[in-house]
Amino acid sequence: MNQNILEIQHLSKDYGTFRLEDVSFSLPRGVIMGLIGENGAGKSTTINCILGEVQKSGGEITLFGQAQAASEKENKDRIGVVFDENHFPDLFTPKELGQVMAGVYSHWDWAAYHAFLARFSLREDQKIKDFSKGMKVKLAFAVALSHGAELLILDEATSGLDPIVRDEVLDLLLDFVQDERHGVLVSSHITSDLEKVADYITFLHQGKLVFTLEKDVLVDQYGILHCGAAGFDALDRADLLAWRREEFQYTALVADRFQAEKKYPQALVTPAAIEDVMLFYVKGERT
Repeated sequence: MNQNILEIQHLSKDYGTFRLEDVSFSLPRGVIMGLIGENGAGKSTTINCILGEVQKSGGEITLFGQAQAASEKENKDRIGVVFDENHFPDLFTPKELGQVMAGVYSHWDWAAYHAFLARFSLREDQKIKDFSKGMKVKLAFAVALSHGAELLILDEATSGLDPIVRDEVLDLLLDFVQDERHGVLVSSHITSDLEKVADYITFLHQGKLVFTLEKDVLVDQYGILHCGAAGFDALDRADLLAWRREEFQYTALVADRFQAEKKYPQALVTPAAIEDVMLFYVKGERT
């Protein structure tokens, strides 16, 4: 079995007003990868290219060890998708929706679907229009996980959900990758959720790949260096990934906070959260 469930090489998509440019990363099986970046960074474009919803301008996408175009119908069976907005007909009930999905997916599993509806306390005879947003997201997961999907793709699926429902969703993702044949790609602005469950983080900024890193490396090793103006002038710019001038101090993002502590003992160096890393790249200055 191929080690990577998804491989992207030099992906590009040119809309004229926006260009996704030379994006490459791989998602191993048994792994949750967080996809981060500001609005308009290219996250949804990347996902839509993977799903074949938009035609890429260049590059290669490999799914389940095969070129994307080689088995499009099979790919749809093997991918479960949850978006930030409900795309199901509001006048349907979950039972009626299941009947439609049974005709869409080759490996629709009624037993699994009923089990998920029961787990999420979703009535099979209730109209979807009467569901809360959290209930609609749970219904989307019930569909995504009831047709034998190996790859689960989430595009801002937890946006606007309360912390209780978000926690349930994160548990679902962790359960899903207990089967090491599976993989998850989750685009989210809620970086604290990704800190809880992601194994890797892929960061897009202005249509370009900034990095793909192990989450533990990112949160354990990256740091924020704090110092005054005089201390900042003495810093070696090669040690800084980005920096920001604040009212009474400078702050700088460093890739190795332990090395920075040794090299600059007069400065305060604190751990960096994923959100901090994003903010420095998006709003900070760089050489």
